Amino acid sequence: MKIAVASDHAGFVMKKVVLESVQKAGHEALDLGTDSLDRVDYPDFAEKACRLIQSGQAERGILICGSGVGVCISANKLKGIYASVCHDTYSAHQGVEHDKMNVLCLGGQIIGPELAKELVSAFLSAQFSGLDRFQNRIDKVHILEDKG
Repeated sequence: MKIAVASDHAGFVMKKVVLESVQKAGHEALDLGTDSLDRVDYPDFAEKACRLIQSGQAERGILICGSGVGVCISANKLKGIYASVCHDTYSAHQGVEHDKMNVLCLGGQIIGPELAKELVSAFLSAQFSGLDRFQNRIDKVHILEDKG
């Protein structure tokens, strides 16, 4: 898969760990910045990654800011993006398997590099289960999304 990866300045150091983890898992990491510790605004980088998912140029995304919350809020404003902050491996895979999550959001100031590696692995190895009970819920989410 092609994975869009972006961060703000607070997630910059963790982004390096995430990029390496994506590549180690056998996926193509698309680095969308930021490229330094200089202050930037997280919505700009969340949008860059999510637009690639919307256009089909990436299958999933990983966003990093200080807490993971800002990029998550920003990402979920875009149609077809289903993002969640996950700081445990169960949520990182279950969000894909049950909820069709396509963007993992991480707090670069909350978690350490070893946990980040495990979260990336859990997220990327998970697939939507396709069970009717989950698809029914996804369909309802799409209806809400269309209502605006």
